[in-house]
Parts: sequence; structure tokens; C-alpha cells
Amino acid sequence: MRSRRGPGLRARLTLLATGLSAAVSALLLWLGWLLVGGVVAAVPDLPPGSIVQVDGVPVAARALGEALREAARQRVLQAGSVAFLLAVTATVLLAWMITGQVLRPLHEVTATARRLSAESLDERLRLPGPRDEVAELADTFDAMLDRLQAAFQAQRRFVANASHELRTPLAVVRTEVEVTLADPAADADELRRMATVIRDATLRAQQLVDGLLVLARTEGGALRTRELADLASLAQAALRIVAPEAGSRGLRVTTRLTPAVTVGDPALLERVVGNLVENAVRHNVGGGWVEVCTGLAGGQVMLRVSSSGEVVAPEVVTALFEPFHRGGVARTSHEGAGLGLSIVRAVVAAHTGTVHAEPVLGGGLAVTVHLPAA
Repeated sequence: MRSRRGPGLRARLTLLATGLSAAVSALLLWLGWLLVGGVVAAVPDLPPGSIVQVDGVPVAARALGEALREAARQRVLQAGSVAFLLAVTATVLLAWMITGQVLRPLHEVTATARRLSAESLDERLRLPGPRDEVAELADTFDAMLDRLQAAFQAQRRFVANASHELRTPLAVVRTEVEVTLADPAADADELRRMATVIRDATLRAQQLVDGLLVLARTEGGALRTRELADLASLAQAALRIVAPEAGSRGLRVTTRLTPAVTVGDPALLERVVGNLVENAVRHNVGGGWVEVCTGLAGGQVMLRVSSSGEVVAPEVVTALFEPFHRGGVARTSHEGAGLGLSIVRAVVAAHTGTVHAEPVLGGGLAVTVHLPAA
């Protein structure tokens, strides 16, 4: 840490206040010296030849005015010098104490910043007292710590999730390569089978990395792009993508799409709609149904994706939004990365919206997203 030389802010403020007080006091003393001289000079003249005593000294009448002026100015200088010293001393003491009280919150900010580390980002100043400039600085510092803590937590989750989940596809790739290399009789079909397994494993790894990057980008971060986006148009595009898979599984898809325009990152909102529609199709049952609705509700835009499927217990619904959790599906499943609803929650939160899921009677899940209307 770079060291700084010279007096601190408290000392500089004290010196500044002392200098101003000394300058004002000296000016007042000088003005008093001039005014006293002027007032005494206006004393009426005595008859010529008169003798008066000034401080026990006989003075001729013609020199009385000058003697009185010098004596008065001398008294003013004596009394004013004492008052000057007292005023400067009082200013030094008061300025030192007052600036110490005013700057104490700044010392707390400095001490907190020095104590902070990646493990203690939960400390906050929460400065009490009047809402002045120092309190505003402390509140800004607390808000900065909130953003830093969110960024550190997102980074930790990214590293932990990536290191945990990427082990499976990497282990698959390594195992397949080692088994194939250990087989001296491996033919072209065996090599093609190995290449297919490696391709699927690398695809899963790519999906994991892409999903984790989206989570890291949206959790605790501000949106980089803000544009108009219609959830109805995004839902139509997502339905066209999953139409072949839905048709092959015999799913009945119904829609009630009315314009639902919001402001946000179109790419992230497209990811939200796509994830919900893909989950509704992928985690469905053969011959089931999917319903997608968009519109306005209570001054907000709404997206609701409902589908049939396996029975979901109410107590499990909240856990579905956690990374790598799949309702009724093992973690080792190769269908998806288990990040769909986690990404939905993070993106919706970044758009200051809400997302809610509830089980469907008879089996299945309904997810509702509310976002601010444009």
C-alpha cells in the first residue's frame, strides 16, 4: 500500500480554521487600532498654555490629542494581543475536536476497508446519525460492499459448480480414450463409437460452461443491454424450436399469446423463455400437454408455461431453482445441464421481476414469470 506524506486531513482542517481565525482576529485588531486613534483625535482642543496629565505625565494642551491617541492605541494593542492569542488557541482546540468528531466515520470506513477480505465481506458500517455527506459516503460504501459480496459469491458458485460438474464429462472422455487405446483390436466402428461418446460429453461440458457463464453474468450484476422485448414473440420462436421434439413425443401444445412488452436484455429474456419451454417439453410424459401464455397482469407482463409430467411434491418446488437440481431426474442424466430454472431465476431477478413455480394437479409443473411492463 502506497504511503502518504504530510499532515492528515484533520490537521489540515485545523490549520485552515486556525489561519482563518488568526487572519480575522488580526483584521479586527487593526480596525480597532485605527478606530480608537480616529475617535481620540476628535477630542476638542484646550486653551493654549494649558497643562494636563496623561498617565501621570504632564502634557501641553497642544500635544494632548496625540498623547491620548498613542495611549489609547497602546491599550488596544495590549488587550487585543491577549484576545488574539486566546481566540487562536480556542480555534485550534475547537477545530481539532470538531474535525475529529466529523471525521470519525471516515476512520471507521478506513478501518472496515482494511479488515475486509473475501471471507469478511458481510461487514457493514450502517452509520447512525444525521444523513449528511459523511453518512452518504458510508451508505455508498455499504452498497459497494453489497455488490462486491454478490460478485464474490457468484464467482465462488461458478468455480465450485464448474469444478464439480465438469468432472463427469471429463471422466467420460478420459475413460473412453483409455479403453479404446488399451484395445489393440479396436476397429473403425469402435473408434466411431468412442468419437460419438466424446462428442456427447463435450457437448454436455459446453452446455455446463454456457449455463454457468450466464449465471455468473446475471447473479448480482447489472444488465448490459436494455431494449424492448416482447415475450409473446420470444415464446413463438421458442415453440418453433421445440416443435419437432414435441411432435415426436405426441405432446399437445396450446398457446394464449398476447403482446407482453418489457425492457431488458433480449438475449437473456430469450434464454428465459427458451429454458421454460424446453423444460416443459423435455420433462413431460408421452402424449402429454404444454400450455404457454403471455399477457399483462396487474401492470406487469406475464409469462406462464404449464405442462404435464411426473408428480412434483410441493416441498421440492423451491429446490428446482437451485443449480443442477432436476425434479425426479438423477444428477447424472444427460438431458440438459440442470441449470435451466437457475438461469431463469437469475435473469428474472436481474430484470427486477419475480418467478414462481407450483405443481400441477395430476402431475407436472407451472412456472409463472412477472416482469415490469415497458
